[in-house]
Amino acid sequence: MNMKRAWLVVPAVLALSLGACSASNSDTGSEGSESSDAGQSGVVASSGVVLVNGSEPQNPLIPANTNEVGGGHIVDSLFAGLVYYDETGTMHNDVAESIETEDSQTFTIKIKPDQKFSDGSAVTASSFVEAWKLAAKDKMLNINFFEPIEGADDEGAGDLTGLNVVDDTTFTVKLKQPESDFPLRLGYSAFFPLPEATLNNLEEGGEHPITNGPYMPAGDNAWTHNEKFEMVPNPDYDGPRKAQNGGVTFVFYANDDAAYNDLLAGNLDVLDRIPDSAIATFQEELGERAVNQGAAVAQAFTIPERLEHFSGEEGQLRRAAISYAIDRPEITEKIFGGTRTPAKDFTSPAVEGYAEGIEGSEVLNFDPAKAKELWEKADAISPWSGKFEIGYNADGPHQGWVDAVANQLKNNLGIDAVGRPYPDFKSIRDEVTNRTITSAFRSGWQADYPSAFNFLSPLFATGAGSNDGDYSSEEFDSLLNEAAGATSQEEANDLLDKAQAVLFKDLPAIPLWNQNGFGGFSENVDNVAFDWKSMPVYYQVTKN
Repeated sequence: MNMKRAWLVVPAVLALSLGACSASNSDTGSEGSESSDAGQSGVVASSGVVLVNGSEPQNPLIPANTNEVGGGHIVDSLFAGLVYYDETGTMHNDVAESIETEDSQTFTIKIKPDQKFSDGSAVTASSFVEAWKLAAKDKMLNINFFEPIEGADDEGAGDLTGLNVVDDTTFTVKLKQPESDFPLRLGYSAFFPLPEATLNNLEEGGEHPITNGPYMPAGDNAWTHNEKFEMVPNPDYDGPRKAQNGGVTFVFYANDDAAYNDLLAGNLDVLDRIPDSAIATFQEELGERAVNQGAAVAQAFTIPERLEHFSGEEGQLRRAAISYAIDRPEITEKIFGGTRTPAKDFTSPAVEGYAEGIEGSEVLNFDPAKAKELWEKADAISPWSGKFEIGYNADGPHQGWVDAVANQLKNNLGIDAVGRPYPDFKSIRDEVTNRTITSAFRSGWQADYPSAFNFLSPLFATGAGSNDGDYSSEEFDSLLNEAAGATSQEEANDLLDKAQAVLFKDLPAIPLWNQNGFGGFSENVDNVAFDWKSMPVYYQVTKN
């Protein structure tokens, strides 16, 4: 196998002991001046408050039940986990004082004393243990993150008997097998704590979050649905992500053109995605305020096996044909102006374990003759009928590439292929989550933690919370399990390569490209940085 691998520096804190330290679904102080014009958003910032773009969360803001970007950006600012990832993806302690293990199977976790939630209640070891147990019991969207813990079933649900509270600031976690990178996962929102009030009333806690992170909701009316979410600094948070501004307001735009126009007019402070209409011009228009950098983001589209013509051998042939029929380099250059890189595997060059040349990855090459040949073989099994649709949310920058892909499928396969727009991200996610969507659909992924494993397990493991196409392969699951228990990163990566070879054969999703973190900021703010997964580091932004 001729492979080229990109290596990400793995922080030393992944050793057996983590001492106290001084950190992602494809689609982010000083006193400042008040905005003088509401702009298209209709939102006016109070003094020192940073205005950023966002989207209506799909669900109430319960961390373990949030697995999409709109809710994720908000949850990550409201809550603090045991660890966090800095701009480069390096892990540091947040609420944790130490995470120790002698065998990579049983971990002793000590949290810093005197931590509080925004309602004044104490953050204790039970705040973590009971939140994780409830997420598993209720089968929340991120249950697969709990699967390694003793007592969980194959999906992560069940009674997590491997969790044990020792005292108010100490708990232990026993896994089913040794997994040396388990601490690296603990910065993801599935592992955030919850106060007793929220544990007893998830509906209320999801609508009016009680938080322990850098920010808290700006009052009882902080969340104006389909319009904005306002947060202010949490005075009880004394961790490494202390807010440097007077607050952050997420403005929910109907489309990215409106957000970009507000940015140019100075009515929006930070924008983490550029509309198709500005791809060719945004760096010139924004100058030093433009951002274009590598990120751990992958874009694809999923074709559920339940769709007619896409199960069994016929389905494998048609998926491969569709993949060969797409000219990724042409689309990334003409539609995205080089802000995307054609996919070479199912992960991202920005994470540990990325590799080129994995067995079967040639299916990502543009080969219209091969595409036609495979489509005809599928027709011999069952003649094609109907229309091939790709669902996407119209409030994001997707129409251009979806139309381009559809046109290439028309030209190279001779079928009727079209985009299927939904008005907003929540609308399409609701159909995807409820399994009522009747077409293929875009399925970008922003890493939760910096590892190739995170691009594979949550999306394709049997029963995983983000396995939206309901893909299931015993061979793939077995290789994932072996990789998780590997004694070295090299061994784990080799096993993940074999797992990806299974995916390239089955193609539960069609990899398209890796997305740069690109956006921009206004003249009203300073200290703007985008992190390893293209998310603005909101707490660092200062308002002029």
